[in-house]
Amino acid sequence: MILSATGRGTAEGGGGGPPRTLRPEVALARKYRRELSYPEVLLWQRLRDKATGTKFRRRHLIGPYVADFYCSAAKLVIEVDGQIHATPERIKADRAKESFLAENGYRILRINAAEILRDANAVAASFGTLAAAPLHHQPAAGGPPPRAGEDQG
Repeated sequence: MILSATGRGTAEGGGGGPPRTLRPEVALARKYRRELSYPEVLLWQRLRDKATGTKFRRRHLIGPYVADFYCSAAKLVIEVDGQIHATPERIKADRAKESFLAENGYRILRINAAEILRDANAVAASFGTLAAAPLHHQPAAGGPPPRAGEDQG
């Protein structure tokens, strides 16, 4: 047994405390990261490591939902839709997910898996471009307020 800085004994290679329990959503997101579909793998190979100039995450947890791909700089969620997304149950679940994400300020883009299979490079490039140059200017947090008249549209 090794004594830690706190004076408590710890076993070799462990923290000595009870095993960490994960929130069910976190465990699910980790499981999904290991189980990407073929179109998702193709897209991830092109989005990872800032290959598009923008950082993306795969299977990112947002509230109770897991986004297929996510760019935090643009608050952009990318959902890859395969055949299963055409079932009535899945359509209902996807609508609830989209509603939650939109209410919380996220932009959602849905892409059919067949489009990724056709040209994964073009799909990834378009997502990278959109994430790098969002359609609407996002003011910096804590930045100056708009000048008189600028806040009116």
